[in-house]
Amino acid sequence: MRSKIIKIFIACISLSIFFYIVYLYSHNKLEAFDMAIYNSIIKFKSPLITFILKIITTFANPLNLFIIVIMLLILIKNKQVGILVIINLILNSLLNLALKNIFTRGRPTITHLIKENGYSLPSGHAMASLAFYGLIIYLVYKSVNLSKKVKTILISLLTLLIILIGISRIYLGVHYVSDVIAGYSITTFYLIIYTEIIKNNLRGRSNEKKQVSK
Repeated sequence: MRSKIIKIFIACISLSIFFYIVYLYSHNKLEAFDMAIYNSIIKFKSPLITFILKIITTFANPLNLFIIVIMLLILIKNKQVGILVIINLILNSLLNLALKNIFTRGRPTITHLIKENGYSLPSGHAMASLAFYGLIIYLVYKSVNLSKKVKTILISLLTLLIILIGISRIYLGVHYVSDVIAGYSITTFYLIIYTEIIKNNLRGRSNEKKQVSK
């Protein structure tokens, strides 16, 4: 019960943050905030950091995520989990596409260190990284086959990757910080709902198997 209350609270906070950003965007009140954060991040600009972040940002590219999913389908014995991961990516991509076409925010007019097309709000890479790697974090956390130490290492690394992907989008000049925050916040709300559906779905399948075995 306590866990559900916490999830509901986080979902409400996340959705509130998303709508607050949308409100600020619709009233042209984001520019000062976005540029202040961008100017703070770009102070660390160097060839090495640019090279590293260009690599990190590719971990949320659609093609690379597709390749990772194929690898998971091959390696994971439970094909149902692989299917749920694919459905998650498809739903998240459709959500991002719908939101981008609703708000039609243009990309930042600052220097782009990589080439990107399409609208800016919310960040597709921020959404995809949290939806995909966030779901993997959930599955790792729920796994009964991994030790606590392995879980801690995997969850820490995946969390760091999600954060760095968001930072890379701002640093590379293809997204405002508000785009990234909006992407993370709406995906947090979405992921809480999706993981609840997964949990209920898997529980239902497990009960069916038990009844059949009887």
